[in-house]
Amino acid sequence: MCPPSVRANACEALTELVVAQAPAKNLSPRRAAAGALSGSLIVKRFSLCNGRSHHQFLPLKQRGRLQAAVLPVTPPLLDDEEKRKQMSEDYGFNQIGEQLPDNITLKDVMDTLPKEVFEIDDVKAWASVLISVTSYAFGLFLISKAPWYLLPVAWAWAGTAVTGFFVIGHDCAHKSFSRNKLVEDIVGTLAFLPLIYPYEPWRFKHDRHHAKTNMLVEDTAWQPVWQNEIESSSFLRKAIIFGYGPIRPWMSIAHWTRRSLQRCSRLRSRRAAYQGLAGVERVECCTGAIKRIEILCHDINVHVPHHISPRIPSYNLRAAHDSIKQNWGKYINEASWNWRLMKTILTTCHVYDKERYYVSFDELVPEESQPIRFLKKFMPDYA
Repeated sequence: MCPPSVRANACEALTELVVAQAPAKNLSPRRAAAGALSGSLIVKRFSLCNGRSHHQFLPLKQRGRLQAAVLPVTPPLLDDEEKRKQMSEDYGFNQIGEQLPDNITLKDVMDTLPKEVFEIDDVKAWASVLISVTSYAFGLFLISKAPWYLLPVAWAWAGTAVTGFFVIGHDCAHKSFSRNKLVEDIVGTLAFLPLIYPYEPWRFKHDRHHAKTNMLVEDTAWQPVWQNEIESSSFLRKAIIFGYGPIRPWMSIAHWTRRSLQRCSRLRSRRAAYQGLAGVERVECCTGAIKRIEILCHDINVHVPHHISPRIPSYNLRAAHDSIKQNWGKYINEASWNWRLMKTILTTCHVYDKERYYVSFDELVPEESQPIRFLKKFMPDYA
């Protein structure tokens, strides 16, 4: 039965109790980040009145009082087709993919990929080097010769072209550039020189990113905004709000230009540490006019196959992506560029909250979130 206070509010709540004894030592970073103490019981509550999942932690000494609880719970959001359709409409997606079944492993997905996508082709690999060298040299030439009003175009070209060097070094780090590992180390080091970035330390850091993709605290490539950052100082709070709001699209001119033309998709991962909106944090270009530009970046934005297997060379990513869509299409998130999608990104996905996953700035600090409210009011909402 629901507690009297819940019934008084006419809120029908169901509770799922999950009993797990955490070890006294070696507490996992995710549980530590969520605030769990070592030696505790996890109690998960799902409320029908607001659709939110809440976690509570009970001291281990109370475990004798908790025998068992078997109550029906509502199906996960991603198992409800109507909710997925509504979510797609609200956020500007063409499709929100179904959740992968629990019995599907990464190996199952890899086994459906053609063997050819894993093969190293020396001609294609060195052709990518030639493309990057010539396109970057051409960009520098444009910068030196272009009149002032064409400099932004020259900068965008050179910035996009130099990304190609990163992708070449990226393939070298994953041992997908050449069969000769010494060649890979030399090429990778040289490719990172125009980026003014050390190749070897980055390689170790990037390997951890692949091992801990989407895991809170542990992923080295991306972290959400944390509530303690928002609360730390007024100056930092305002800088973060502006940075993740109005200024965000202009942080990288090349990236913004590429994604303004793209069509996107993403294979949902069961390892993701987030739910709800968190499932849309990584999208991938697959078709459209952007292909004419992506030759400079060697298709690295077709990124889902790369996280299925880092050994797939960049020039085989599109073929791998086509195979994934054919075999696992119903599990993929898809979106074409549209204003509603941009509005969602700029006004909704903000501060991580361990109970609600993401909280918008204007909900957490409404008095300082004028930039977010401005975007919500004046940004187009066309899907």
